[in-house]
Amino acid sequence: MLEIVAPPSTPIRLASPAGRGLLFAAVLASGMVFLDGTVVNVALPHLGRSLDAGVSGLQWTVDGYLLTLAAFVLLGGALGDRYGRRRIFLLGVVCFTAASVLSGIAQNIEWLIAARFLQGAGGALLTPGSLALIQASFHPDDRGKAIGAWSGFSGVSTAVGPLLGGWLIDALSWRWIFLINVPLAVVVVFAALRWAPESRAIGAANQAASGTGGAVIGAAGSAAPRFDLTGALLGALGLAGITFALIEAAQPGSGGATVLVAVGALVGVLAAVGFVLLERRKGNAAMLPPALFRRRLFSVLNIYTVVVYASLGGFSFFLSVHLQNVAGYSALKTGLANLPMTVLLLVGSPWAGALVARIGPRLPLTVGPLIAAGGVLLLRGIGPHASFWADVVPGVFLFGLGLTFVVAPLTTSVLGAVDDRFAGVASGFNNAASRVGSVLAVAALPLLVGLSGAAYRMPAELANAFRAAMLWCAGLLIVGAVLAAVLIHRPRPHRDSPKSD
Repeated sequence: MLEIVAPPSTPIRLASPAGRGLLFAAVLASGMVFLDGTVVNVALPHLGRSLDAGVSGLQWTVDGYLLTLAAFVLLGGALGDRYGRRRIFLLGVVCFTAASVLSGIAQNIEWLIAARFLQGAGGALLTPGSLALIQASFHPDDRGKAIGAWSGFSGVSTAVGPLLGGWLIDALSWRWIFLINVPLAVVVVFAALRWAPESRAIGAANQAASGTGGAVIGAAGSAAPRFDLTGALLGALGLAGITFALIEAAQPGSGGATVLVAVGALVGVLAAVGFVLLERRKGNAAMLPPALFRRRLFSVLNIYTVVVYASLGGFSFFLSVHLQNVAGYSALKTGLANLPMTVLLLVGSPWAGALVARIGPRLPLTVGPLIAAGGVLLLRGIGPHASFWADVVPGVFLFGLGLTFVVAPLTTSVLGAVDDRFAGVASGFNNAASRVGSVLAVAALPLLVGLSGAAYRMPAELANAFRAAMLWCAGLLIVGAVLAAVLIHRPRPHRDSPKSD
């Protein structure tokens, strides 16, 4: 629960101009992050040709963004709690926008990759801040409606992203999928400065009121926010080292390159082990309290998340490139091919969440991946001049239908598996786990299917790699279904402290 450290009149009402302005800023800002997480896949063939990039360049373009976003999102939330949610939110917007400009004017693939790393870091500050501002600023009676509106409009931005991006790519250039963020960010900054009150968590040093209404809002009875920079850096280094090894292992090179791959893998593993040991030593003062993992269900759900979202990440990476370089689709038509999946998620997720409340998560989380796997296997048949309605839409529809049984039920189950006091960090960690799954899949799948160098521009080689990659994606979904059937159950009622199930 949140409590207001200010006169009762200061919380913002949703129907007020300030309420609408704050919600608009939060939705538009998070929409930029979600859009750039989906639309880049559509642009990969175009930016690859423009910057003369190989497969590894495309992998790093996707993974650089997801890696820093996953690694620092929990730290971004803690920074906002300690130093001011509006301040860190605005810092994230500025960082994200500057990186978008650098991405849009990139002259080579190395430049673009560096900018994407920076863009992910900005997103890690911005994303938790957008929701935290809503949670901290609105009147308790309006908070649920505001969060629901944020979720709904964010889903719309995810659905519209590939279409908008495809149109920009075909009509102008791939560079505009990044440069479009500049005018959007100007609006976000104006709206946040005008309508968003500053807030910190109780226990943060030097709490101060600023902005419209001057509300200072924080977590009731909480200690100073967890600020674990060392843990965040170790986690990022671990993920980066393993990702580097997987991506570069597929590239032809000398013995020196092999040594670099081995060093990257070793650094990644050691950093990951160091992260685990550090978090265990810090206990509940850690960024990721070990008490969370005393609930076996929470651990299983996050393993499930990594596996299922690895399939989604690999599927999205390969499908967009394959549709353009093998089937001959335009960027806009490729974006349109993703629409059935996103619309099903947007419309069906509330129903799926309600279903879990009635019957528990096991059946939806088992059936969903199996349906999605059927869609993936259907899409293996896409070849040159494939029919949009006969060859693409049925598979994408099935894949989206399967995900509808997964996304909302998974979130509900993760939150139900921990005590209320851990809800925020549990949700943040599960969000990071989904991105880690995508990062690892994009890094590993080209290695597993033998796609490297400029082979993604050669239709015959790409087609073979695509068919093999879809088998891997279907296999991951089946593994997820087995995990759910055997190990996932209805979350038990919360207790005062987590214990082993």
